[in-house]
Amino acid sequence: MLRLALIFGGRSAEHEISLASARFVHSMLDRDKYDVIPVGITPAGRWVVPADFDAATTAGLDAVESQAAHLVSDPTRPGLELADGSFSALDFAFPIMHGTFAEDGTIQGLLEMAGVAYAGSGVLGSSVGMDKELMKAVFANAGLPQMDYLALRDGAAVGPDAVAAVEARLDYPVFVKPANLGSSVGMTKAHDRAELGPALELAAVYDRKTIVEATCDGRELECSLLGNDQPRASIPGEVIPANEFYDFESKYTEGKMAFKIPADVSDAHLRTVQELAVAAFEAIDASGFSRCDFFLETATDRVILNEINTIPGMTAMSGFPRLWAASGIDGAALIEKIVRLGLERHERLARLKMAR
Repeated sequence: MLRLALIFGGRSAEHEISLASARFVHSMLDRDKYDVIPVGITPAGRWVVPADFDAATTAGLDAVESQAAHLVSDPTRPGLELADGSFSALDFAFPIMHGTFAEDGTIQGLLEMAGVAYAGSGVLGSSVGMDKELMKAVFANAGLPQMDYLALRDGAAVGPDAVAAVEARLDYPVFVKPANLGSSVGMTKAHDRAELGPALELAAVYDRKTIVEATCDGRELECSLLGNDQPRASIPGEVIPANEFYDFESKYTEGKMAFKIPADVSDAHLRTVQELAVAAFEAIDASGFSRCDFFLETATDRVILNEINTIPGMTAMSGFPRLWAASGIDGAALIEKIVRLGLERHERLARLKMAR
């Protein structure tokens, strides 16, 4: 039986989404195959093993009894050391966290140093996939189609000069986003100068880098991926938000969006989405699982790549599991495949020579 740490929560504005994703993954782990150890990371960054997983993911980690824990930084004995002095060996970790200190390569680096096999992309794929500026640069280098954008940093990301820089490059409306967050947290659609200034200020609250993107007038498509060196793309779906765009409320409020699978587009468009999804996955050196988001531009009929998510949401409403269910891989089988891909990647890396 595999001893698996399900790591959730985290120091991120997407903490609450991680709790919901963790509930889904936890419910899909086969208890005949896995001895599951829930490991929560509080908003303050403390590692704990909660006494009651269900309560921890509904009421919050700070609201339940738990025992402090830390990851042992010794790759010869991968595991957790608990506050009572006990040691819990680990065979695998499944980080199901989103945003900073989670999806950005930091938790992946920690697990690498500790010698623990884990689900999803490695340090490089995670960090590039999280940072929208670097991600877009890598996509551009690979020749993948994108909307025009502008990256602003630190003090240059707010104020009159930032507004002027955006207006010199892009036409309204524009999307303003923190470079290193997801779930539409801190994102605004700015229709004019009056909305742009506050939008830039909001994004700067969450990150030192801000991405401002040209708006694509078109339909929103999604495609999920599984694999390591030969990734497979799911059937693409179409997101139909109730709001003006696919914002946080649309993503996580029941009834605020419709999701059509397969997307009602031509077979040629479906193939293009799948091909571009695989190309994006390979461009950032992703592994395990991901989800890619696209636009189908109305004026040109072009499929345009928006972004890749290396730890996509896994709630009951999330596109990633729903797309794979429509593609023939449901529930427990999906999570099992993600774990096996993580073990495969770890075993392959373990065979590499580490000394002269």
